[in-house]
Amino acid sequence: MLSLTFLGTSAARPTVERSVSSVAVSREGETLLFDCGEGTQRQMMRYGVGFALSEIFFTHFHADHYLGVVGLIRTLALQGRTESMCLYGPTGAKQILRAAVDLGLERPTFPIEIEELTAGERLRRPGYDLEVIGVEHGRDALGYALREHERLGKFDPDKARRLGVPEGPTWGRIHRGESVELDGRVVGPSDLVGPARPGRLVVLSGDTRPCERVVEASHGADLLVHDATFGEDERQRARDTAHSTAVEAAQVALAARVKRLVLTHLSARYSVSAQQLLDEARSVFAETVVAKDGLALEVPYSGEE
Repeated sequence: MLSLTFLGTSAARPTVERSVSSVAVSREGETLLFDCGEGTQRQMMRYGVGFALSEIFFTHFHADHYLGVVGLIRTLALQGRTESMCLYGPTGAKQILRAAVDLGLERPTFPIEIEELTAGERLRRPGYDLEVIGVEHGRDALGYALREHERLGKFDPDKARRLGVPEGPTWGRIHRGESVELDGRVVGPSDLVGPARPGRLVVLSGDTRPCERVVEASHGADLLVHDATFGEDERQRARDTAHSTAVEAAQVALAARVKRLVLTHLSARYSVSAQQLLDEARSVFAETVVAKDGLALEVPYSGEE
């Protein structure tokens, strides 16, 4: 399963309705946290995101995206955590995050590693890569793309039975690419296994102006989560502050031919009702939703499951 839980969807400061930036991505039992605005640990408790995570990825170091790491790490320490954790972020991460961690902990109970990332890097993981995207929001700001590896093609059990291939380990061997000999016959993957199937792609833009790098990284994405801080009534302010409007986010989604777009990082003026942003974005890209705190979205495999 691949799913996202939006823990904070407000820009710059929390409101009564929305906390500040944080998204949890869960995949096959693993949880990755992207940004950690103030109060994130409480949002995790509130919306059922477990604390068994080992990595946090920061898009940039404006306060609303990282101050919550102090409280989260302190909470984990008070719970007696001993497993290590790694914090990733753009240039400056080692200095900024180390200062934040040291501020919040009197007595660390678990190792904390800090790694700096640059645009174009690719972190290879079992089953997926995490790609680092350069975005337009001040110096060194980043976005992230979780790109799953290709999956094996579909195995045809009915045909396997017709060919007399015994169920069990032999099926698994053929599915994994081996050929087997049965009664003088050779049965191989080409007989029973369809073409390789693409994995899923989820892109988180972080704070950014609309930019070609995000379009390229998002091409064909199953889900794009994009900055939509302002409506068209504040288009100039979006430019001045290096953010995007809902329409601009929708134009990125359209250009990238993504399947679904989620708008987040909303200015406080749209906190109670984001209908304006939704209407503006859907005039360009119909498959759009506006994130709210606690929104949980599953990302299915395209057209199969």
